[in-house]
Amino acid sequence: MSKKGYLYILSNKHRTVYYTGVTSQLLERVYDHRRGRGCHFTKKYNIRELLYYEEFPTMLEAIQAEKRVKRWKQAWKIELIKTINPEMVDLWSEVSTLGQPGLLDDEDG
Repeated sequence: MSKKGYLYILSNKHRTVYYTGVTSQLLERVYDHRRGRGCHFTKKYNIRELLYYEEFPTMLEAIQAEKRVKRWKQAWKIELIKTINPEMVDLWSEVSTLGQPGLLDDEDG
């Protein structure tokens, strides 16, 4: 059975830099980024706010979507984000309700 995957887009609080990623564990991956344990790029530019996510039936489909979106211009990514998040607010509170006991104990925002 194939594992589902997620495409996600993060940004800094000023919405000047965007990061597109893929994962099979959305909550855990975004949590890592928020705590500064993401990749070097997100750490360097303080990219911690989840603006967009999309679930795919398989990781392969999520990876294909990520490769496609990474080639897009920033304006296109913003339009994609606005399809589910017109105000471009941090969606962490939405996804964190899907959480696991103990994972969010030290989360401060």
